[in-house]
Amino acid sequence: MSGKAITPEQVKLFMKHRTKGDTQQQAGAKAGISERSARRIDSGVLPRKREPRHWRTRKDPFVTVWVSEILPLLEKAPTLAPTTLFEDLQDRHPGHFSNKLKRTFQRRVKDWKALHGPDKEVMFRQSKQAGRLGLSDFTDLNDINITIAGELLNHRLYHFRLPYSGWSHIKVILGGESYTALAEGLQEALQRLGGAPKEHRTDSLSAAYKNLSKSEQEDLTERYQSLCEHYGMTPTRNNRGVSHENGAVESPHGHIKNRIRQALLLRESHDFVSLDDYRQWLDGLIRRFNRRCDDALEIERDKLLALPIHNATDYTEQVVKVTSSSTIDVRRVLYSVPARLAGESLRLHIYDDRIEAYVGSTLAHTLTRAYTLNHNQRARCIDYRHLIGQLVRKPQAFRYSQLRDDLLPNATYQQIWVAIDQQLDPRAACKRIVGILSLATRADCEQPLGAYLQQQIAKDNLPSLHQLEQRFDPHASSALSDGLEESCAQHPLSAYDALMPTAMEAH
Repeated sequence: MSGKAITPEQVKLFMKHRTKGDTQQQAGAKAGISERSARRIDSGVLPRKREPRHWRTRKDPFVTVWVSEILPLLEKAPTLAPTTLFEDLQDRHPGHFSNKLKRTFQRRVKDWKALHGPDKEVMFRQSKQAGRLGLSDFTDLNDINITIAGELLNHRLYHFRLPYSGWSHIKVILGGESYTALAEGLQEALQRLGGAPKEHRTDSLSAAYKNLSKSEQEDLTERYQSLCEHYGMTPTRNNRGVSHENGAVESPHGHIKNRIRQALLLRESHDFVSLDDYRQWLDGLIRRFNRRCDDALEIERDKLLALPIHNATDYTEQVVKVTSSSTIDVRRVLYSVPARLAGESLRLHIYDDRIEAYVGSTLAHTLTRAYTLNHNQRARCIDYRHLIGQLVRKPQAFRYSQLRDDLLPNATYQQIWVAIDQQLDPRAACKRIVGILSLATRADCEQPLGAYLQQQIAKDNLPSLHQLEQRFDPHASSALSDGLEESCAQHPLSAYDALMPTAMEAH
């Protein structure tokens, strides 16, 4: 076109179309050149190659400072950023270098670093071998909010991946990047895979190492090594802060999370009925994601190591004694346990999502694990059903109990307690709320009972315990009423005459 030099590629394209039989005008239009230029090319006059320019078209704005001020700084500290140098230059020469020159200065520094700067880090792409390597990592969902029955679920994902086939496994993690979370997720992935790679690599589990003593860090390292050895895998860890060493799993995080976003859009809801419902939905999503690698996975499965008969230990152990308040303290969280365990020593198996409590070798109880918001806080996980049997015997202990607010299962019952405490005298109020909690436990009606009481209180009506029992546990209420009637039956007054001495006998 006019004003622009014709490139060799345009000439080749023009000649190609001319060879195919196009006219000068047609071939010139397809090559982007004028008809006049097309005639010159046809006559054998090819455009001359433009020689590179060796002169400046405008005055160098940095000629007075580049050699004397900028180069010494770059040679001394080649990692200095162009913006840092430019702003320093503006400070030393006020009014001489406007912001319009910043882009020119950045290009000048970039060119110098390319010609004279230090070597840059080079990525050595690795060849992928079937069955050689498996990788583990944790990732946060960031802007993806998942709710369980309307409550925000604070969690992250454990991700295991085989680089050769691209097969992935995802597990919901409720806590942090702990050994327990890694062990549970890794063993679950290997069981689904049906084999183990020869080498397993993870990051440095920085969150797990944080705030640990040297001996605790060594113990964590030994446990990770033992876990890998149990499956015949060579344990490796990438260097801290060098995420690209785990790039074969770091990069696919984005693909997994994008699929989760798209699937949630298709589902039209981020809310799930329960945690198990969310886990099943996520498992189905990952199974669809893994379909693309079925052929490569068949090749890789033949190269995997056979799994041992039993799993390795994937929990943390702790021995605690149950207090007289029927509570235990585990990882800065106070849990209640059934009152029958008060005073017992329990051996705990601490998993990411649960705590199994053993008396000797017998499983006595399983707790849902709770977490503190940060390391400086404590939390409570109190289940009123563990303690209500004893509280019924002494209901007045409720009012000033340190666990009073925790014994109320949710905000609905907290509102019910406030209303009862306002309408009844202190002793009656304690008896009423303890009776309500006992009924909720006995009839397994916590949610409907709370909703009914909330509706009645809104109508300025506070039902009696007898009315509530008739509505939510009529069989037990009838039996109780029958018992009361039997124990309170009125005898005829004449029956007492036999106990009264006659007048003669009195004399």
